[in-house]
Amino acid sequence: MEAVLKPAASFFALFFKKKSDERGGKKMKYKIFTALAIAGSTLAELLGGWDQALQTLVIFMAADWITGGILLPAVFRKSPKSPNGALESRAGWKGLCRKAMTLLYVLIAARLDLLLGVDYVRDAVCIGFIANEALSIVENAGLMGMPLPDAVRKGIDVLKSTSESGVSGYGKP
Repeated sequence: MEAVLKPAASFFALFFKKKSDERGGKKMKYKIFTALAIAGSTLAELLGGWDQALQTLVIFMAADWITGGILLPAVFRKSPKSPNGALESRAGWKGLCRKAMTLLYVLIAARLDLLLGVDYVRDAVCIGFIANEALSIVENAGLMGMPLPDAVRKGIDVLKSTSESGVSGYGKP
């Protein structure tokens, strides 16, 4: 049995052998991971902590961006953000910029919580954006051909008509 394993072990040793320059590569990898960890924890702290509200918001934002920014245009060719429904880099960047603005609102709300000595402004902002992202995910699912319950369809139509009519004070983007 050992005779059979020796050639295999020597074959794998060619690929997994430690070289002197690999140590420098490992050090660089750890430096990069450390820098990313510091940046991520600093951002999470600035946003008021990595709690359930922020985790849910980030998960919903990622799901919305994947379903609406990648799957709809790339797989289904039904993106409402491009003339032919295909993937468009400008629309993707606009979506990511909107997600960044959402996080900026959360940052502002977290700072207002600290300033006012309360704990509900940031949570309210997170919940509002979570609801918006959830509706967007459901709308993306509808565009993919998933059946939507009538109540959800009516809710989306109400939100669309409110946004298009400018009732909220912002109008169309």
